[in-house]
Amino acid sequence: MTTNRHTPNDEISLKELIEKGKEWYDYLLSRWKTIVLAGILGAVLGLAYSFIKKPVYTATLSFVVEDEKSGGGLSGALGLASSFGFDFGGSGGNVFSGANLTEFFKSRIMVEKTLLAPVVVDGKRISLAEMYIQNSKWRKEWEKEPKFAKIQFLPDVDRKNYTRVQDSILGIISTNLTKYNLLVGQKDKKISIISIEMNSPSELFAKYFTEALAKQVSDFYVATKSKKSRMNMAILERQTDSIRRELNIAITGVAVANDNTFNLNPSLNVRRTPSAKRQVDVQANTAILTELVKQTELAKVALRKETPLIQVIDRPILPLKKERFGKAKGIVMGGFFSGFFFVLGLVFRRIYHRIIE
Repeated sequence: MTTNRHTPNDEISLKELIEKGKEWYDYLLSRWKTIVLAGILGAVLGLAYSFIKKPVYTATLSFVVEDEKSGGGLSGALGLASSFGFDFGGSGGNVFSGANLTEFFKSRIMVEKTLLAPVVVDGKRISLAEMYIQNSKWRKEWEKEPKFAKIQFLPDVDRKNYTRVQDSILGIISTNLTKYNLLVGQKDKKISIISIEMNSPSELFAKYFTEALAKQVSDFYVATKSKKSRMNMAILERQTDSIRRELNIAITGVAVANDNTFNLNPSLNVRRTPSAKRQVDVQANTAILTELVKQTELAKVALRKETPLIQVIDRPILPLKKERFGKAKGIVMGGFFSGFFFVLGLVFRRIYHRIIE
């Protein structure tokens, strides 16, 4: 004899699913007034935020690196990147791009050097770091702390003389800028044009920082690429100046010796020896000086070849591009998110009550 046993089915049928959906729909519909009220409240808050939120200015600067020795483009920037410790495992022109390029421009040493660059604001010469602090209104908070009250970031001050607190503040500013405000990269991998974008509530700070960063990177890059050639030329110039001084002394010595032997008895030739020696010195120094001058000119040509050309294409021009948090956007987003989270809260609340019952 076979006994039919009922096996419980844990799967939800389509009918039960529709019934559950209708139940939740009716529940939320019964709360429509509070949901609408929450949406209106969110829309009002979004509108208020659009009035409070400051506009954001964007400064954009683009440039290209032309390196005669390395073939031009971004391939020449590899040497500069390696000086910061970035090893890309090659020397091709396509390795200094994307994330590598971003990390290079956003390196702390470059950003901090830029922050200590001088700018003129309201007739006063201050650093970009001080300008950032004033715009962020940190001074008001620092007045309560004695160790922060007298901290200043003067331009053109030796970085080694900074205190631990100053180093920490510069580190915080640098992190904030590179994480939230600074964007560096190529618009297209096939194009070797580098773009720097700086976003800031301060129009002047965005412009000044972008230009200062480009200058710092440009100066450091040129100095790094042409360092050996400049050292060689400096040595040759010092040697040339030294030999020229010796030659002038020797020429003066010949004139003095000739004066001393003027109308000398021809039988006293030994008195003419100093003049003859000076003549030898003049001839030797002349030959050496001629060769050094030639080598110096060749070194200047080599330096021009070693020095890359960084050509700025576009500079930030006032007024900068401005983005505002629009009133319509604030109303729509505020109302939507407020209503959405309120509905989500009602759902979790009902589920919670069903669980504990």
